[in-house]
Amino acid sequence: MDSVIDRAFAAALYGDGDDGLDTGASLLAAAPETDADLRRRGEEYLHGAWRHGWQPADVVRLVRRDLDDPHLRLAADLIRAETARYAHLPPRWPAQLADLDANTGPGGDHRDRFTRATVHLQLYRLLLRLPPIEPAGPLPGDTVPGPVHGEPRTLTRIRALLAKAEATGYPEEAEAFTAKAQELMARHSLDDALLAARTHAKDVPTACRIGVDAPYETAKAILLDAVAAANHCRAVWNEAYGFSTVVGFDADLESVELLHTSLLVQGTAAMTRAEAGQRAAGRKRTKTFRQAFLMAYAHRIGGRLAEAGEHAVREAATEAAEASRGAAALLPVLAARDVAVTDHAERMFPETTTTRVRGVTDADGWHHGTAAADRAHVTPRDRGPALP
Repeated sequence: MDSVIDRAFAAALYGDGDDGLDTGASLLAAAPETDADLRRRGEEYLHGAWRHGWQPADVVRLVRRDLDDPHLRLAADLIRAETARYAHLPPRWPAQLADLDANTGPGGDHRDRFTRATVHLQLYRLLLRLPPIEPAGPLPGDTVPGPVHGEPRTLTRIRALLAKAEATGYPEEAEAFTAKAQELMARHSLDDALLAARTHAKDVPTACRIGVDAPYETAKAILLDAVAAANHCRAVWNEAYGFSTVVGFDADLESVELLHTSLLVQGTAAMTRAEAGQRAAGRKRTKTFRQAFLMAYAHRIGGRLAEAGEHAVREAATEAAEASRGAAALLPVLAARDVAVTDHAERMFPETTTTRVRGVTDADGWHHGTAAADRAHVTPRDRGPALP
């Protein structure tokens, strides 16, 4: 004979519409003895999501987009409890859990039992319907951590430069800070590649996911695609679930995450300033202005970042030649890593398409976005981001 919780789940999770949800919530509300099992089932759904390739940040992103704050607090509570059982977590998971703690707060819930049950069932229905996706790293519990090192000094310097670029109110300073940060990222990547080659380290590409949130998600995905390409990575956008998967070597993935976040902050600040000027002049086409601004900003960034990276490669080659280390060894190492990234991305995503970018209708927005991208040290890419 089916238990109360089985009947509630059959009605709410495997049926359509709100009637089944109300039936399931009513059954659970009338049976306090099901509370512990109800929570355990939620942790089991999360465990299944991890095995299907999802990570905590992915789940939180979807819950925030599709449900409400009570669901988000419940999801955070369940994620904390489920991940606490593992002796080892994948490399990027601790940071995702720290973000969870910072952005969701405690999950206390003092509402009536029917409402609480409804929130549980709505969240579980979302978790149950998550499809398998491409895994971006190992499963929790499967990773034995290596020796813990502090963050490389170069990354600390890069963070400081980008923070200055975001904080300054002077476009020329922001440009200088951002350009220098990209040069340091390129040098960090080169040093990492050469060290791996000299020591014959088994350094292989991996992947991470970066959220691409509405609104104007196409422009944001193109921006991420440009940043990834400039840092020897490849980005594939999953529009339906609001993220891009970036494939590359660890040092380069770190650079992509840092720079993409900073450029979004800088671009949004520049857009807000430009938009204020447009409104002061009597214009009210805010949405079309923003769309055009961010699209132009995204399209201009690739070549500018590539210029900084190429400059770093030339400098490294010159230094290697002067030190008699053999500059000719540098390019084959980089080429081999590019091939490795491409192969890994094609194995993860054997079929991708390119998305058609809608026409931009606001010339002023395009002009201001291009100017802001130039100040942030960013060149056109005539294709959209790759889609799985």
